Amino acid sequence: MSNLFSEIHIPNQKLLHNSPPFPAILSPAATWSPTLLDFTSAIESQKPPWRRLGSRNTLTSAAPPPGRKSSVSTANESPPDQKIPFHHELAHVPEFPTKLFFFCEVEPASGGETPMVLSHVVYERMKEKYPEFVGRLEDEGLLANRVLTEEDDPSSAIGRGWKSTFSTHDKHVASERASKLGMKLEWIGDGSMVRTVIGPNPAIKHDRSRNRKVWFNGMVAGYTAFGDKRNDPTKSVAFGNGDPLPSDVVYGCLRIMEEESVAIPWQKGDVLLIDNWAVLHARKLFTPPRRILAALCK
Repeated sequence: MSNLFSEIHIPNQKLLHNSPPFPAILSPAATWSPTLLDFTSAIESQKPPWRRLGSRNTLTSAAPPPGRKSSVSTANESPPDQKIPFHHELAHVPEFPTKLFFFCEVEPASGGETPMVLSHVVYERMKEKYPEFVGRLEDEGLLANRVLTEEDDPSSAIGRGWKSTFSTHDKHVASERASKLGMKLEWIGDGSMVRTVIGPNPAIKHDRSRNRKVWFNGMVAGYTAFGDKRNDPTKSVAFGNGDPLPSDVVYGCLRIMEEESVAIPWQKGDVLLIDNWAVLHARKLFTPPRRILAALCK
């Protein structure tokens, strides 16, 4: 591999105390430019794709379903004028991917970066600034809820309908699949809409491989961005006992994430590997076209 890549440093990287620059950047040899085929082949031959309930579909993603039906698919296809906030992939369900691979097939006309922030840094800063709040999260965890329509709503960043979410038209099957994910469904009215309730789940987890606590939750994402005509984002996430979260602390956490984050502009052929235990990621607004492919792995 040493003849294919060399480690480089760029101004966008973040320098951390007693740690290497974040993120690590590898540049391919001048004689080789990675292609989509290289990316797909590497994923399928070396790293088992992440699957749930016999399907590649990400059952608990809030966004409209991605294109391509294989171990590599287009990343979250939320509208380009809507940000995707910082999150760990599927942090709200018991089983989640540990590695995320991204490939830039078409670079954005402008914007569209994938900001990243180290989860343990967020935890440490939150613990220092809001110790009582963090202590309560560690004791109670978080509850999350969202109202889904029957069909997908492409105009909403959280517009995935319950039929595509659970890959069924049968409400009983949807309820069974939700239960396997630790999720409860509450059918509304004539059953064309449903409220999903998840948790309470741990908001802080222990990364055993590095022996440190990490900020492993979607609090900021839910509270600041998961809203549409059916959902009030400030009510989408709460303390484990159902109490509302303090707005000033949630937005304080968002500021910490933004201060500590790194965003590197995409270029065609770029590959990004994220350790889902260690890093939260997001997506900035962009001007199309933009096509980023993703693979979620065990």
